[in-house]
Amino acid sequence: MSLKLHTIICSTRPGRVGPSVAKWFHEFANGQGQFESTLVDLADFQLPVYNEPNHPRLQKYEHEHTRAWSRSVSEADAYAFVIPEYNYCPPPPFINALDYVYNEWNYKPCGFVSYGGVSGGLRSAQLAKQLVTTVKMMPMMEGVMVQTPWSLLDSEKKFTPNEHHEDSGKALLTELEKWARALKTIRTES
Repeated sequence: MSLKLHTIICSTRPGRVGPSVAKWFHEFANGQGQFESTLVDLADFQLPVYNEPNHPRLQKYEHEHTRAWSRSVSEADAYAFVIPEYNYCPPPPFINALDYVYNEWNYKPCGFVSYGGVSGGLRSAQLAKQLVTTVKMMPMMEGVMVQTPWSLLDSEKKFTPNEHHEDSGKALLTELEKWARALKTIRTES
């Protein structure tokens, strides 16, 4: 049985670079053979600022956008968050989406494909790693850092990775697979 990876575009703003970077990583992950990757765009879910009356742990969702997001998150064994840096932090849509559900994230590994200016989104990824542990996810030490991604887009906005992006991507997927297989045993026991 193949493991399912969701490559999640975490920025929702118009004109974002995230879809280009995410499309590359999604295709790259599918080509490596450890996972069956699905490209997920947070913008497609149109999640408002958290508006469920019940705690997400109860899974008593009243809104269809929450139920749709819950189904999507539940389908994956692991996640690759393609995440920009906004003022040294993860973007608000990522934090909001993380908060919308709880049990669906539990005991799954995640990695970060961060992007931004000269820091490559590293500060955002570091803070995001702390956040995901509160919903019982295991963040990987390995990650992909993309400095100035806009300079790596062709005229059709296709992202062209450098060798170090691919090497980092391989390392991230190798660790995600190990953790996904191990944590799947915990999820099947509960």
